[in-house]
Amino acid sequence: MSALRNYLNKIKPSFEKEGKLHAFKSVFEGFETFLYVPNTTAKSGANIHDAIDSKRIMSIVVIALMPAMLFGMYNVGYQNYLHAGGNALADAGFFSIFFYGFFAVLPKILVSYIVGLGIEFAWAQWKGEEIQEGYLVSGIIIPLIVPVNCPLWILALACAFAVIFAKEIFGGTGMNIFNVALVARAFLFFSYPQKMSGDTVWVSTDKILGLGNDLNAVDTFTQATPLGQIGAGVTPDASICDMITGFIPGSIGETSIIAIAIGAVILLVTGIASWKTMLSVFVGGVVMGLIFQATGQTTIPFYEHLILGGFAFGAVFMATDPVTSARTETGKYFYGFIIGALAIIIRVMNPGYPEGMMLAILFMNMFAPLIDYCVVQRNISKRAKRLTSK
Repeated sequence: MSALRNYLNKIKPSFEKEGKLHAFKSVFEGFETFLYVPNTTAKSGANIHDAIDSKRIMSIVVIALMPAMLFGMYNVGYQNYLHAGGNALADAGFFSIFFYGFFAVLPKILVSYIVGLGIEFAWAQWKGEEIQEGYLVSGIIIPLIVPVNCPLWILALACAFAVIFAKEIFGGTGMNIFNVALVARAFLFFSYPQKMSGDTVWVSTDKILGLGNDLNAVDTFTQATPLGQIGAGVTPDASICDMITGFIPGSIGETSIIAIAIGAVILLVTGIASWKTMLSVFVGGVVMGLIFQATGQTTIPFYEHLILGGFAFGAVFMATDPVTSARTETGKYFYGFIIGALAIIIRVMNPGYPEGMMLAILFMNMFAPLIDYCVVQRNISKRAKRLTSK
């Protein structure tokens, strides 16, 4: 690493103001700060903790996503071998299952980063601004919240749309109103619904490097997710144990509650995510689930809503997004509670769309500033009354 550092120091003058490659300074700085912590410190009076806050936050979030990503890869292979029929699953070893999923998911991660970071680099170069690493988190979340059979070219369009219209248009990292990853998923859902729903999008049927099983020969192959079965009025055939461990069809990173819980612990212990927002989402889901269960409008126990679909993943990794969520401490309770409640309302009241979490979070992204405003104004009014009463 010291050799790389010395090489970067050697060529750095070429990108300075008088250098021949000054036009590409933003690209060089983006690459340098991606590899190393900036060697600049805060100016006197600057209201920041240190020079690596944002990079540390993103790095920890990526680490917290690793359990869900790795399990998602294994589950992709598991579902493939399971539905290949015969003794395929019993005869397959751990590494055969995992590497099938690895090679199925890896292209999606590469496409997400290449397209998203490519646009960010090009945008920064065009505007002559410093490159931000804000897409590092969104770039790995997007592949985890789509079906495994989502075509790469469609995923590339979604990433491009999300980065341009949900991030750069608003001013870049830290200025976006909506969660970038969810905007990508919304683009996919509304533009290519046949690639985001149905019974054939959740289990990979491709043979990859001889590791998998060719399921394309099975013309009648279908496999609905448990949440999709509920939306169709059918009792899910998956057990509670399968729902918690994650051995069910679904979006790549959203099936395992255990893997998501490990990520939640990492985010909470490091102080990256707000426990108030995270807890409130689940409380809102429980309350609304109990209401629907008591009135007979849902056929499953309330707790199954919390462990199916993208509810847990959204509560842990997207509702807690510090940029698009409520920032006041009191506001976080209201923000999270409404997200959880609204997600269950959408699921139960709209059978045509059995998920709900994506729309709930995007809807509340719009109202997060209003929630903060109301909380601040309430505090101002209370303090004003205390002053006038003295």
